[in-house]
Amino acid sequence: MIIKIALSIGLLLYSISTFLYLYRILKGPTTSDKVIALDSIGMNLVAIVALLSMFYRTNAYLDVILLIALLAFIGTVSFSKFIEKGKVIDRERDN
Repeated sequence: MIIKIALSIGLLLYSISTFLYLYRILKGPTTSDKVIALDSIGMNLVAIVALLSMFYRTNAYLDVILLIALLAFIGTVSFSKFIEKGKVIDRERDN
């Protein structure tokens, strides 16, 4: 019983944190702040799904955790490359 209460409190705190990061994405002063907030939302989603997996005592969500983490990483790298160079995919080839 105490474990379910602790997991519920953790889910609530991560959900509040995710909404605060969403506010930072909408009102962030710089693009870098928005990218960091987006990456943090991805990590919060991983934590939320992990807590749900523990709450329901199942391993079914572990694939979802890996998928969210992978997509968050790719998104962060893509946004960072876009901020640095202005393009995501370089099409130039040296012949």
